[in-house]
Amino acid sequence: MLRIHRAAVQIAYIFAVIGGVVLSLLILITCASILGRTLNSILYLDIVTATAPAVAQWLIDVGVGAIRGDFELVEAGMAFCIFAFLPFTQLSASHASVDVVVNLLPRGVRRSLILLAEILFAVVLVIIAVQLYDGMGRKLRSGETTLLLQFPVWWSYALSLIGAVAAAAAGVYMAIIRAFEVISGQSVVDGGSAEH
Repeated sequence: MLRIHRAAVQIAYIFAVIGGVVLSLLILITCASILGRTLNSILYLDIVTATAPAVAQWLIDVGVGAIRGDFELVEAGMAFCIFAFLPFTQLSASHASVDVVVNLLPRGVRRSLILLAEILFAVVLVIIAVQLYDGMGRKLRSGETTLLLQFPVWWSYALSLIGAVAAAAAGVYMAIIRAFEVISGQSVVDGGSAEH
């Protein structure tokens, strides 16, 4: 059982790393867009157009400014990142919780409460994945595209669906693991909550 759990955590870790890479790219896109927008505004200042009109016009003509469609890219990418991080959070029992009263309860009761929480997480994650799948189908059939970049909206749904399905699988898996822990009295996963 422990070997299966380690493999599942490794797969979830890979999802989280991919999500981290995408998040880093989104941060760079946002920073570059803000920098370009600011530089573009500076190029239109009277002092710049008076002292270096040729350079200012050349930079404007080259396209110095905000990245076209930056909001669309960030919107699509952030949805993917959130779903990419969820499986690892679920499998490593890293959800934040407040355990002021729960820590005073007997171990068996705590395990039962953790099982209940895992079952609820699993149900919610499965519902999210199913709804995302339905939404993707609607966007695919409608042919809707983004305003500026004109890429099909269903692409973002499809990328997010990959992470959502992985998160749902992780949620169901953790519910099964927690049920095993309650029944057997053995611990498979350390923790059950992040102490904050």
